[in-house]
Amino acid sequence: MINEFHLEDNAATEQFGAALLPYLPEKSLIFLYGELGAGKTTLVRGLLRSAGVTGTIKSPTYAVIEEYSAHHRKIFHFDLYRLADSQELEWIGIDDYLMQSALCLIEWPCKGKGVLPQADINITLSHQNDGRLIQISGIEIPNNFLMRACKNNNILV
Repeated sequence: MINEFHLEDNAATEQFGAALLPYLPEKSLIFLYGELGAGKTTLVRGLLRSAGVTGTIKSPTYAVIEEYSAHHRKIFHFDLYRLADSQELEWIGIDDYLMQSALCLIEWPCKGKGVLPQADINITLSHQNDGRLIQISGIEIPNNFLMRACKNNNILV
């Protein structure tokens, strides 16, 4: 089943990420799809803030991975955009990350084809008119979860 949500802007995308955290298993592999600027890192930023991460949260485009620990939960944020070859994932020890009891969020998973296992959850973000469309598969999310979790009814378009 694919859940679809229409969001107005970056703030709504960040709130969406924050609302999503309680629905994610502690150990899960999540693939984030979308063009440059679609909001993948913005969604992850909201999720990390909800998890209790403070300070700067940036895209791991150049570092490939950013590691976070908050409230006894590990979160690894990967950005594979700059990988030239999927075998580079083996050099950084991808299997060691994926075996941990952690939330692993991977932007540009197509760059890891042949090395990455199948995702538990797939999230696709795309531009739609002045807002964004988010599609999620692999997890059950109630249709009204944004209304309850974000306490901001105007974030849906």
